[in-house]
Amino acid sequence: MYLKNKKVLVTGADGFIGSHLVESLLEEGCKVRAFVYYNSFNSWGWLDSLPKGKLKEIEIFAGDIRDPNGVRNSIKGIDVVFHLAAIIGIPFSYHSPDSYIDTNIKGTLNILQAARDADIRKVLVTSTSEVYGTAQYVPIDERHPRQGQSPYSATKIGADAIAESFYRSFNLPVVIVRPFNTYGPRQSARAVIPTIITQLLSGVREIKLGAIHPTRDLVYVKDTAKGFIKIAKSDKTIGEEINIATQKEIPVGDLANKLIKMINPEAKIVSDRVRIRPAKSEVERLLGSNKKLKKLTVWKQAFSLDAGLKETIEWFKDKENMRLYKPDIYNV
Repeated sequence: MYLKNKKVLVTGADGFIGSHLVESLLEEGCKVRAFVYYNSFNSWGWLDSLPKGKLKEIEIFAGDIRDPNGVRNSIKGIDVVFHLAAIIGIPFSYHSPDSYIDTNIKGTLNILQAARDADIRKVLVTSTSEVYGTAQYVPIDERHPRQGQSPYSATKIGADAIAESFYRSFNLPVVIVRPFNTYGPRQSARAVIPTIITQLLSGVREIKLGAIHPTRDLVYVKDTAKGFIKIAKSDKTIGEEINIATQKEIPVGDLANKLIKMINPEAKIVSDRVRIRPAKSEVERLLGSNKKLKKLTVWKQAFSLDAGLKETIEWFKDKENMRLYKPDIYNV
C-alpha cells in the first residue's frame, strides 16, 4: 500500500511513540488526523513541541478513546488507522486496573467497531512485548506464550485477542504491531532510560533504581516509528502479529552504567525498594525476534543503542525539555 496522500488516523498521537509516528507519517506525505486526549488545558501533549509549520499540517481531533461516539467521528474519511492510545505504566496498573481495562481493552474495541463500519483499509493495533512475560525461550517470536504478569500486560493481551477476533470473525484488515522496549526523546520518566538520564543530568551522585538484573531489548523510537510505517505499507501483514525488536538484549544495570559513563562517571547505582516490582510481576528477560518483521517488510534497524542513547541524552540536555521532568521523585 502506498501511504502518500492517504488519510491516516493516529490515536495516542499526543504521546511518546505517537508523536514521533505523526512526524514520520508527515514525511511520508500522509494527511494526518491526530487523536489527542481531550483536556480543559487544550494541551496536545508532545505535539505541542513540534514546529508550528508541522502543526499546521496536522488535523487535531480531541476526544477520549473510551467514548465510542467520539471514536466513530474521528475515523470518518480515514484510510488507515494507527491505534496507539493506551495507559502504559506498569506500577500504576497495580492499584488502578479498572482504568486500564476501560482504556486498553474497551478503547481498542471502540476502534475496531468503528473501523468495521467505516470500511478502513488497514488497522494497526499497538501491542507490547510485555504480553510475553518473562522469556520462556529466546529470541521471543510471535508464537511465544502470553503471560499477564501485570494488570497492564493482561489488558494488552485482551486487546490483542479482540483485535484478532475481528480479523477472523469479520475479515477486518487488522495487524497487531508489537514493539519491544522503545526509548528516545519525549519518553515518560516512568521508563528506565529517562529515569536514569534525568537523575544524572540533575547532578545527583546516587542513581535510584529498582531491579537491575532484568534484560531488555531496546529499540530507538525512530526505528519503532519506521517499523509501523513499513508494516502499514506491506500487503503481507494483514492478520499478522509482528514484533519490532533489535534481537539484542542488555541488563538494566549494564544500561545504567553505560549512561553513567556517558554523562557522569562519578555517579553510582543504589537500590530503591519502592521501585522494585513484585517478584512474580517482574519481567526478567526480553529479547525479541525480528525475523518476521524482516520477512514481511523491508525494515532495518537504523540506530545502534549507543547512537540512540546519544540522541536521547542530547534532547534531555535542553533545559526546556528537562523542565518537564521531576527527577527527584519516583514517577509511577
